[in-house]
Amino acid sequence: MISKEQFENELDLIIKNAIREDIGDGDHTSLSCIPADATGKAKLLVKDEGIIAGVEFAKQVFKYVDTDLQVETFINDGDKVKYGDVVFYVAGKSQSILMAERLVLNAMQRMSAIATKTAFFAGLLEGTKTKVLDTRKTTPGIRALEKWAVKIGGGENHRFALYDMVMIKDNHIDFAGGITAAITKTKKYLAANNIDIKIIVEARSLEEIKEILSVDGVYRILIDNFNYEDTKKAVALIGDTCLTESSGGINEDTIRKYAECGVDFISSGALTHSVYNLDLSLKAI
Repeated sequence: MISKEQFENELDLIIKNAIREDIGDGDHTSLSCIPADATGKAKLLVKDEGIIAGVEFAKQVFKYVDTDLQVETFINDGDKVKYGDVVFYVAGKSQSILMAERLVLNAMQRMSAIATKTAFFAGLLEGTKTKVLDTRKTTPGIRALEKWAVKIGGGENHRFALYDMVMIKDNHIDFAGGITAAITKTKKYLAANNIDIKIIVEARSLEEIKEILSVDGVYRILIDNFNYEDTKKAVALIGDTCLTESSGGINEDTIRKYAECGVDFISSGALTHSVYNLDLSLKAI
């Protein structure tokens, strides 16, 4: 994953772009009917059940819009919520609260849905050593929020983007001329450019796993679209040489069985690409 500094920069970019997109040259509805010096208070109301996420992000949004806005928090990121719960109050200039409202709700609804699904998947893995991973199958422009939500829900982050980890997949292998060639070329490239990042290699068969193991320097093997029996064989074959990851159409009905095969990680794009927003609203009080 990227550094904390890089992650914070991503959040700043998300906020700036979202405010630019939503407000433009002004919130003319609020500007036309609410006095500039009017103050008010609003509550973040839960109208659903799940895991709340995005509270800390909301605070960043409010601060960006108006440093004088004050947030009183009652429920924190990662906490379970139910219908009727109040997550926080925000108080200050009414115009400022309204300018921040849509970004706060859009982000928190999406993040809470991801955290809720992640917590469900993580719960299915309790009692095993396996951790659930996200993927790069995220909404363009808000990847940092979605990966943050996975962490809040009890999952682990895979690589953030193409630049912070090497992941040699089937197309790379085929274009490079085979597994050994792909790994060897990758290691030479990283050394020549003084890049210190980990290497993951995808395997499509037990024979490919054997070839990967014959080349040093691989951090994790992606056991892709294997059945249960072959996954067990792959884990036994790999042993402690490197970490293992299962992927490929794994869902809530199969994730536990793959974990029981002994893999270290299971990656699931569904954590971020197949969720329904948690119902939240910001109500004036």
